[in-house]
Amino acid sequence: MDELETQLKVLIIETLRLEGITPADIASEEALFVDGLGLDSIDALELGVALRKTFGIQFDSEAEDLKSHFASVRSLGRFITSKRAT
Repeated sequence: MDELETQLKVLIIETLRLEGITPADIASEEALFVDGLGLDSIDALELGVALRKTFGIQFDSEAEDLKSHFASVRSLGRFITSKRAT
């Protein structure tokens, strides 16, 4: 498992206080919202704050592709990697 993806899974579990879930329980391509992990809009806000604090990245809430970045752990990892490269 990719180190960044594992770090993201741990961050999701800790930030959202998901009890009884381990990083191994979250598939990297699994949907984070609605279907899949079942997160909601409040979870998205909390997760966005945690990502900003942890990785120092900014999100443009007006960006059309923002939702796609939060689709899965893998897509979040790709987004963070691309932001670190710039």
